[in-house]
Amino acid sequence: MREDTPQEELNYVGKGTERVDTTEKLTGKAKYTGDLRMPGMLHAAVKRSPHARAKINNIDTSDAEAIPGVHAVVTGKEFDYKLGLYLVDKDVLARERVRHHGEAVAAVAAESPGLAEQAVKKIDVDYEVEEPVLDALEAIEDDDKLVHPELDDYDYFEPAFSPQPGTNVANHTKIRKGDVEQGFEEADHVIEREYTNPNVQHVPMETHVAVASWKEQDELDVHTSCQSPFTVRNLLCVAFDLPHTNVHVEVPYVGGGFGGKAGIGVEPLAACLSKKANGRPVKLEASREEEFSLLPCRSGLTYRIKSGVTEDGDLVAQKMTMFWDSGAYADYAVNVTRASAYSASGPYEIPNAHVDAYTIYTNKPYGTAYRGFGHVEFSWGLERHMDLLAETIDMDPLEFRKQNALKPGSITITGEKIVENTGNVTKCMEVAAEAINYGELTPEEKKRQEETGMKIAKSVSALHKAPAMPSFTATAAELRMNEDGSINADLSLTEYGQGTYTALTQIIAEELGFPPERINLSIKGDTDKAPYDWQTVASKGLLMSGNACIKAARDLLEKAYQDASEVLRADPCDLDHNENEIYIKHHPEESVTFSELAVGYAYPTGEGIGGPIIGVGRYMAQGLTNLDKETGQGEPALDWTYGSHGVVVEVNEITGEFNILKVASAFDVGKAINPANIRGQVIGGLIQGLGTTICEGYAYDDEGHLLNPSFTDNKIPTSMDVPEEIEGIVIETPQIDGPYGARGVGEHPMIALCGAIGNAIYYAAGADLTHMPIRSEDVWWALHKDEDRDRPRYSIC
Repeated sequence: MREDTPQEELNYVGKGTERVDTTEKLTGKAKYTGDLRMPGMLHAAVKRSPHARAKINNIDTSDAEAIPGVHAVVTGKEFDYKLGLYLVDKDVLARERVRHHGEAVAAVAAESPGLAEQAVKKIDVDYEVEEPVLDALEAIEDDDKLVHPELDDYDYFEPAFSPQPGTNVANHTKIRKGDVEQGFEEADHVIEREYTNPNVQHVPMETHVAVASWKEQDELDVHTSCQSPFTVRNLLCVAFDLPHTNVHVEVPYVGGGFGGKAGIGVEPLAACLSKKANGRPVKLEASREEEFSLLPCRSGLTYRIKSGVTEDGDLVAQKMTMFWDSGAYADYAVNVTRASAYSASGPYEIPNAHVDAYTIYTNKPYGTAYRGFGHVEFSWGLERHMDLLAETIDMDPLEFRKQNALKPGSITITGEKIVENTGNVTKCMEVAAEAINYGELTPEEKKRQEETGMKIAKSVSALHKAPAMPSFTATAAELRMNEDGSINADLSLTEYGQGTYTALTQIIAEELGFPPERINLSIKGDTDKAPYDWQTVASKGLLMSGNACIKAARDLLEKAYQDASEVLRADPCDLDHNENEIYIKHHPEESVTFSELAVGYAYPTGEGIGGPIIGVGRYMAQGLTNLDKETGQGEPALDWTYGSHGVVVEVNEITGEFNILKVASAFDVGKAINPANIRGQVIGGLIQGLGTTICEGYAYDDEGHLLNPSFTDNKIPTSMDVPEEIEGIVIETPQIDGPYGARGVGEHPMIALCGAIGNAIYYAAGADLTHMPIRSEDVWWALHKDEDRDRPRYSIC
């Protein structure tokens, strides 16, 4: 919508407007779920399994129940509720068996957090410990040791997913294009390799927290830190068999999510405790350690790539097999598997492609959505592999990427035809390369090498991602004019740090012709008051909610013009407006103010017309289809956002230590609604992607115990790890169906940074790495892999 509007005609879109939530957050005025205090509120604590796989023989709660001040103790046998977003496979509390270390087996609600913790320690659980399934590659082959023997009985979303009963496969997504075996025969070289990633924690600043009140007549109120209030409401209604009118979900400010709060988390357990406690509000707030083990993480991935390439540099065939370790439950992992499958080839055209992507149950903490939705993980292997192919045919890796890049007329692996307005990944690569002076060292870099003794190298990677969502995804926005002509706006997209509400405020202001200060877009989500939105995930918010806001603004103006035409006795087509009034174009002195119209116009006689001016806009994703389950052909993408990273790295060839000197990242955002917001997303995403690359990952022992459930041993980047220079570059190829041509870019800065860094380290020192994260010791071991040394058994996996 309005994708062809020149910037010089725009007043607010394309400008660096200050974020709408700045003052509230900087002054502490913003209230989060953890800040809530309610009369009679109880505090919850959870009893977690010390085992990765075990039968539950008995749970004795008598000592906990006897403690004064304890109002509810619950175990899994009390509830026959099942949870699941796409595949309904999870109990509120473990029943009969535990499936991962840290899983909840019982819970307590008491007068204080300390008392609840004391009571939990009094709960005695008798386990029969079993050998866990920890390796996804073994789990897919072992049908005798099933994590979910009942898989055949579970409900699931059949149009998109294919669980395999009698196995540990929760979903199998297939993509078939051309004849891959024929392509390999035509290739001059066929190269095959395997790349791996570990589980990673989301690490939002605010942990999962919910306050639930199960009231009389089965009315349920939930205040929660989540990304998707309507999804939480729907899943609670399905699990508890309640009508949607009985469940009210409210979302205040949210302190980060990164996908970990996209589905349903602690809300059902808080609700069950409240019901057991006769309706008293119960707050369940996860500790940081519980974030690592009780709650979901990013799935691990083993990615096997077999590629056929010609001496001329054409990538003619590629077979891609993804083994996604979803842990104990499917949750979002099945959709991550699906999205990674249809994007598996990256932003490259491959005439013959074959993808098998598996979601595999293991006895680990379960996987869910994570910023980038699978693309960060597979881009590690794909971008490392692209350089391996280029090296095999002695071709510059940047030129190899450009030669095989998707461009207008290209056909993706699902059969979608790329057009001019899809975006320009080649331009992204070119400007990123130029920003790092790709191909040579500057005089300053040569001097630095001489002074430090470290080798400097450069690399460029490419990426793409589309929103992963159902084909029928929809959203809505509502605008209400106040008595002074200002606007209150409501929608249910969740603002958890990405800055979308600021961009949407600019879009509404631009469409109405009002200054942004006159627009009040409510941060709080409320399923009883705000219009529907599917979820806040997948970088779909700006495009879809932006279009809904444009339509709502147009609807509001249409109604205002109708009333004004009656007041001014003029046809609506002869009217125009400024920020304060509607007037007759050829008699501008004849006008009526918005404040006079806002809640109904009153004539001097006392007669009135019109009424409250309200605008409603709704938007449905256009042109999407389910994928064919056998071939994967279809239209899965609302839009594609392309990008590229250029990196400069220095490596100590003796110790393996390395520093990232510069990252230059270019993204084709369609239209930069707020350039300052985009810069914030680029910097934040790069640093989070840097953590994935250099330090983050779960470590387990042979019994499935998580060994590093805290920041002591599970590091995230600090200011000491940030590159010396970060440059964000915006490319604008307008998206035809995007608001003012915009498309999302919230996830993309994380994607493919890992591959660029891995490649640069290889060029600097010759360390050939296939596993993330890349720590200095990993580089050292890669440099000494041919020596007769035993590497320590401990590793992140």
